[in-house]
Amino acid sequence: MVDGNYRLGCDIGGTFTDFVLVNDTTGEFHINKCLTTPGDPSDAVEQGILEMLERTPGFMPGIAEIIHGTTLVINAIIERKGAKTGLITTRGFRDVLELGRELRYDAYDIFAEYPLPLVPRSLRHEVTERIAGDGRVIRALDETEARTVLKTLVDLGIESLAVCLINAYENPIHEKQLKGLVAREAPDLSLSTSFEVLPQIREYERTCTTATNAYVKPITARYLAKLSSRLKSLGFDGRLFIMLSSGGITSVETAREFPVRIIESGPTAAVIASQHYGRMFDIKDMFCFDMGGTTAKSCLIQSGQAGLVSTFEVGRVQRFKKGSGLPIQVPVVDLMEIGAGGGSIARMNHLGLLQVGPDSAGADPGPACYERGGDNPTVTDADLVLGYLDPDYFLGGTMPLDKSASEKAIAEKVAKPLGTTTIEAAFGIHDLINETMAAAAKTHIAEKGGNPKIVTISAFGGAGPVHAFGLARKIGAPRILVPPLAGVGSALGFFTAPVAFDLTRSHRVTLANADFTEIERLFNELEAEGAAILQQSGQDEQITFERTLMMRFVGQGAETDLSIESKPFQQWERDQIRDLFDAAYQKLYGRTYPDTPVEFVTFKVRASLPQRDFRIPPLAPMEGRLQDCIKGERPAFCLNRKDFIPYTVYDRAKLSPGASISGPAIIEEKESTIVIGAAADARVDQYGFVWIDLNPDDR
Repeated sequence: MVDGNYRLGCDIGGTFTDFVLVNDTTGEFHINKCLTTPGDPSDAVEQGILEMLERTPGFMPGIAEIIHGTTLVINAIIERKGAKTGLITTRGFRDVLELGRELRYDAYDIFAEYPLPLVPRSLRHEVTERIAGDGRVIRALDETEARTVLKTLVDLGIESLAVCLINAYENPIHEKQLKGLVAREAPDLSLSTSFEVLPQIREYERTCTTATNAYVKPITARYLAKLSSRLKSLGFDGRLFIMLSSGGITSVETAREFPVRIIESGPTAAVIASQHYGRMFDIKDMFCFDMGGTTAKSCLIQSGQAGLVSTFEVGRVQRFKKGSGLPIQVPVVDLMEIGAGGGSIARMNHLGLLQVGPDSAGADPGPACYERGGDNPTVTDADLVLGYLDPDYFLGGTMPLDKSASEKAIAEKVAKPLGTTTIEAAFGIHDLINETMAAAAKTHIAEKGGNPKIVTISAFGGAGPVHAFGLARKIGAPRILVPPLAGVGSALGFFTAPVAFDLTRSHRVTLANADFTEIERLFNELEAEGAAILQQSGQDEQITFERTLMMRFVGQGAETDLSIESKPFQQWERDQIRDLFDAAYQKLYGRTYPDTPVEFVTFKVRASLPQRDFRIPPLAPMEGRLQDCIKGERPAFCLNRKDFIPYTVYDRAKLSPGASISGPAIIEEKESTIVIGAAADARVDQYGFVWIDLNPDDR
């Protein structure tokens, strides 16, 4: 196999670690799935590759690149397992991380809690300096004092340092002086400066993002170094790429320097795959639904593009309440996350009502049926009891499930308190998690101006195809698309992502007073910085740049994004820029204010290499009858009739183009299971995609 042009995708999730090996020459795929090892995620990476090598020997020397997505960074933040971090800031701004924006995320909760800063007050120190909002130096940095502050923090045992000075996005001269001081006085100290991490306005978000980057930088560096070493010991000699939260991939060197950019690296890949399939089949409105073992993630894709947001939150005290987490101001695909995975735990809440999630049994100990010490009932346990999963064919039969353990857990902890049967309790768990996801999906789609009754749901993850039919019924979606290898959809999605990086820089100036030559110089600097980052990927290809303006009315608190043509900025007329802004603002809010002056706030550039070729090979024509694809029949719970009825079970690996299946049916593959309700019909296309059409009367 060493002669091939191979790529390997590896996605570490909360419960499972997924692998997809693709031969770019033949289009041949090899896949694997193993339990995640939370203590050291690289253990699961090595274990999974060794398992693949047993079945397909000798492929490692032929791999040109490995693309990796990981939950390491976000887990370190949520579990507070990052480095001991210090912060140096401008005198008077020591408590920015605790003051925040002084907003209450729940106005009526007098006991509302807020996340503790990643940097405690004892490790936040001030230096004397001041830069004005326009970049003028009001007071020079006191280097003698700065040297004393640095020594104090080092003596306190910090492993990493964040530097965030007021208005450094306009003039980073003092942060650069501190960077030089650290290089001389503490060269082994991990350092993150705001002018490199986030040269953007909003002091709280900029400080929080820089501190977060510093907090996870040492553990990310150690993990990537260890992972690279383990891969090399297995015979890998290609390039290692890391998935970014913004939907691109980047080099290990960039991920090591800016780990805050890979917080949502895994979930993003499924969305990028959905974009690819939308273009492939010319579907304008898709709803990406990725349900794994720990969480469910979704994203509305409109006109072939998923939205990007510039700020999101991690480590929320109240998981679904905006404002209760730490704000991270980096580009990220506009995902909606729900605490609804196969491992989501079902229990009675303090009101005596059934609650499912948001906490998960994870990989260790896992659901009760895993027989790894878990005794809490989960969504997977309910799906098993309802007949949707085959206990002898989970992960292709390599991981048998104990149905009796699921029945016992559900009976004792749900059915008995509710006074119902085990089956009724299992259906309650399954239906409640579907209802939770449907309510969130409707809200997400409505916020984006979409219509759930016209979207095509693309189902990914080990549990996504199991629950997609129930979700589609509840939101009124007419069609479901289940791509090949859906159970490892994120790992497969890595191959559709471009090598790209997003850069921003704030510079506030009114449209009337702006120097367009100066703005062009700023764009050129961002493009040069982006090109330098992409060159670390080791690929000598033409780099393209996309430019975006973030503008607002003078005095307004929020900006509107304007994508513009990448031509010299001096060629733009002021009236043209104003017309673009008014058109975008009116589309968003229904009206605009032509007589109110506007201002530039932030300038953004996306640097990217050409889209890499990725194709799914057509399936071989059907030789036998559809009857030959049937594995058998088993009773499963029907959502329409609220009772068990016979479901025909098909082997997806044997299905060929043109196969037509009427519900109720179950299609099994090694990594996932597709449930097709009684009021639905499915067909298989030439590439192996399963298209499920719901009966209009059942939606």
